[in-house]
Amino acid sequence: MRTFIAIELDNEIKNNLSSFVSKLDKLAKGSRHIRWVKPEGMHLTLKFLVEITGEKVEEVENILKAVSEKHKPFALKFKGTGSFPPASRNPRVLWVGIEEVETLKALQFHLEGELEKLDFPREKRKFHPHLTLGRVKIPTQLEEAISQLEKSKESSFGEMQVNKLTFFQSILKPTGAEYSVLYESELK
Repeated sequence: MRTFIAIELDNEIKNNLSSFVSKLDKLAKGSRHIRWVKPEGMHLTLKFLVEITGEKVEEVENILKAVSEKHKPFALKFKGTGSFPPASRNPRVLWVGIEEVETLKALQFHLEGELEKLDFPREKRKFHPHLTLGRVKIPTQLEEAISQLEKSKESSFGEMQVNKLTFFQSILKPTGAEYSVLYESELK
């Protein structure tokens, strides 16, 4: 099964981001060349575990419990916008940034280290906390949307308290990925 570990977003944050996505979609003239993330799919991924067997699920749950016990709840601020690759006229990913991330980075680094002990390799890329808003399939009619992203570089989309880590299963369907919660672990 395809799985990942993430932080679920508060409904207020999802609503703020959904409103911004609607604005971008209108500016992109409803382009079917962008696959927008639906509110129910908005989360902050900490680690994608790819395909795992059922026996690994319990081991991952135990690691989540152990990591959660060593970290206290903390605030996340959603601020700024951008794209990957940065400053490109042909972006592939449109995103919202996360501000004041030292606590988040420490949590993700600890999680990576513990999962490495279960033979999940560390990410080669540096952890860049962000929320994906949309994935660009074909970069056409994006000028106005990209301009709005640029104007929103300093915009705030809200703040939330992180109280738990969530272990998700991702089921790929023609209509997009669907997520189900396998396990949740409260931060102490």
